[in-house]
Order: sequence, then C-alpha cells, then structure tokens
Amino acid sequence: MTRMPPDDRLSWDRIRLREEVLDDIDEEIELELDDVRLGTQEDCDPLDFRKTYFRELLRLQGELVKLQDWVKETGHRLVVICEGRDAAGKGGVIKRITQRLNPRICRVAALPAPNDRERTQWYFQRYVSHLPAAGEIVLFDRSWYNRAGVERVMDFCTDAEYEEFFRSVPEFERMLVRSGIQIIKYWFSISDDEQELRFRARMEDPLKQWKLSPMDLESRRRWEAYTLAKEIMLERSNIVEAPWWIVPAVNKKKARLNCISHLLSQVPYEEIEKPEVILPERVFNPDYLRQPVPDDMIVPEVY
Repeated sequence: MTRMPPDDRLSWDRIRLREEVLDDIDEEIELELDDVRLGTQEDCDPLDFRKTYFRELLRLQGELVKLQDWVKETGHRLVVICEGRDAAGKGGVIKRITQRLNPRICRVAALPAPNDRERTQWYFQRYVSHLPAAGEIVLFDRSWYNRAGVERVMDFCTDAEYEEFFRSVPEFERMLVRSGIQIIKYWFSISDDEQELRFRARMEDPLKQWKLSPMDLESRRRWEAYTLAKEIMLERSNIVEAPWWIVPAVNKKKARLNCISHLLSQVPYEEIEKPEVILPERVFNPDYLRQPVPDDMIVPEVY
C-alpha cells in the first residue's frame, strides 16, 4: 500500500480529526431535530452531505418506528448482531437505530467480559437470556462472536474451545431461526489508517478517552491477527439462514444510513394502522388547592 508523504499525511490527519469533532457536534444536533424538517431532495445542495444525512436519517428513523410497530403487532422476534474492529462505528449505528424507538420493544445487549461462573457455563448460555420474546428487537453490540474474535486473538480460549465454537454456532443459529427468531449479522469494516485516526482522536478528546481500554490498544498492535480471525469467522459462520453482511464504515454517516436502510430491507414489515389519539378534557375540581413547593427544593436556575 502506498503511503502519503509525512507533510501530506499530517494535513490529512488534521482534516480527519476536524471531521471527528464535527461528527460529535452532529450527534448533539441530531437530538434536537424532532421539530426540524430540512429541505426536499430538489432544493438540497448535493455537495452538502450533512444536510442530506440529517434528512435521510430522519426518514429512515421514521421507517424504523413503523418497523417497531409491526414487530409489536405481529410478535416478530428480531436479533441484529453488530460486530467489527474497535472504533468501527458499531455503537454509533446502534444509537441511531434505537434513538427514537421504544426501549421496551427495542433494546441493546452489550455484555461485559464473562465472570468466573459464566466461564464454566455452556458458552452460549449467557447470551440466550438476552434473546427477544415476541414483539421485541435486540441489538447485540458484540455477541457470541467474541470467541471468534477477541478471545481467539488474545488467547482467552483454547484451540479446542475455538473449534467447538465453529462446530456449534451454525447449529445454534439455525435452531434460533427455526424457533422463529430472525438473525441479521453485520460486520463494520474500516481501514488500518482509519482505525489509527479514530484511536488518536479518542486519545485527544477527554470526553472520549473512556472508550479506549487497554484491550483496545492491544487490538491496534494485533491488527493483522484480527484480520485473519475476521476472515476465518466470516468463512466458517456465513450460513444461508443467517448470512453475514459487510458494512463499509470508513465514512461514519454513510455507514449509518446504509446499514439502517439495509436492515429495513431485510424485514417484511408493513405500516400498522393505529387508532386516532384523542386528548381527554382536563378535569377541574373547584376544591382543588395546589400546595406551594418549598424554595429549598427548587433546582437553582444557573442558566
């Protein structure tokens, strides 16, 4: 692979670091967009992708709400697995999927490292309790594929356990599908240079430093080992009942839109008719007296 000259590389890194900061700002803007509707496709500057991004994100999130209603109405059970290297953008996609959905219907499973008791259980056991019931969506922010990735690369499992995983995982997933659970598996793909840039951006941002664990830093050193582990995983666990889908994720915003759009295309949802919501009249009682709130209970108006 051809490398840029040092000066050009430094300039490019500064540009990308600025984009990282803008992306963080955009995340906050997204939360304020409920009452904002951007222009139509015709009056949108095609060069201004951020405007396109916000408009499309709102549209796709509207479709996710329809999907949620359909899942609840039909009792569908959906599992979405999000895998990828550290800093690949899995959490960002999951955040945009769940941002406007009911957490009682759509929830995230992000399991920590297994404890001593869990290490003695059947490997899949701790994941089973997080599977969806009827009318639920579960997004796994990393999943049972930890064994094929981090556990393999960091020597947290034996060769026998690793091979047993690949013997078991196709049958485990086929069993879930036969029981009525739909499984959609995504691998978020970023380049070597992009991961390095995102790690450096986290190192320089006090609000993001918590995202960098010693394990993340070690994964950077073992890039090639992770690549091999990923290639083996995709080859040995890509089954017809639950295939892998690769999301190009160097561009975060495009990855989010593309992944959500693809997810919607994989579920045969329909818009559910809902009864009209009518706000009831407020009841006024002539003998009702509102009690004063003590001043020392009021949050100070600093702003």
